[in-house]
Amino acid sequence: MTTPDARPWLVSGAQGMLARDLLGRLAADGIAAVPAGRGDLDITDPESVRTAFAVHRPAVVVNCAAWTAVDAAEADESAALAVDGTGPRLLAEACRASGSVLLHISTDYVFDGRARAPYPEHAPAERATLDVVDDQWGQPTWTADLARQLVRLGERLLTGAAPAGVYHGSSGGQATWFTFCREIFRLLGADPARVRPTTSDRYVRPAPRPAYSVLAHR
Repeated sequence: MTTPDARPWLVSGAQGMLARDLLGRLAADGIAAVPAGRGDLDITDPESVRTAFAVHRPAVVVNCAAWTAVDAAEADESAALAVDGTGPRLLAEACRASGSVLLHISTDYVFDGRARAPYPEHAPAERATLDVVDDQWGQPTWTADLARQLVRLGERLLTGAAPAGVYHGSSGGQATWFTFCREIFRLLGADPARVRPTTSDRYVRPAPRPAYSVLAHR
């Protein structure tokens, strides 16, 4: 598979898990890609963004750079805002000026977590036991699945087959952190009974966690 636009895809946050899987998917599909780590592209620096676009002239930019420490974001809002707010804005402005497609990756924390049904789409512990919350439902998503979805979406956006907008993507199924952790223990050959369920109120964190963030697949 090759993209109809010969220009490369630019992938920021290239050292991350999703970016690595995405770059592998692009290579497998015969699509030229430029991996950009923090040393290559600082998305919070206007000059760094301008230079990257002038040098690479990307057809698609996939922003995998993100501030993922949600609790630290509560204590250092300016740093988090620079990465998750200013950076995407600078990339969006550069994409608009160059006619590039921008794919910006967000989080299931955009949902309030109060639902009880899927949202529509518009290592073993050191202790003898491990207590894991059993009242936060999510959709553990393999980055290789998301990488495939991103490539397909980017190609459709390039050809005009899909409109610009907000798209939600995930793997299938749903699990609490407790059931997810038990399955990891099982796959590692550890005793799943060492994982015990608990509730979120035992772990008060600076940033609220959604109780339910599962996507429907239609």
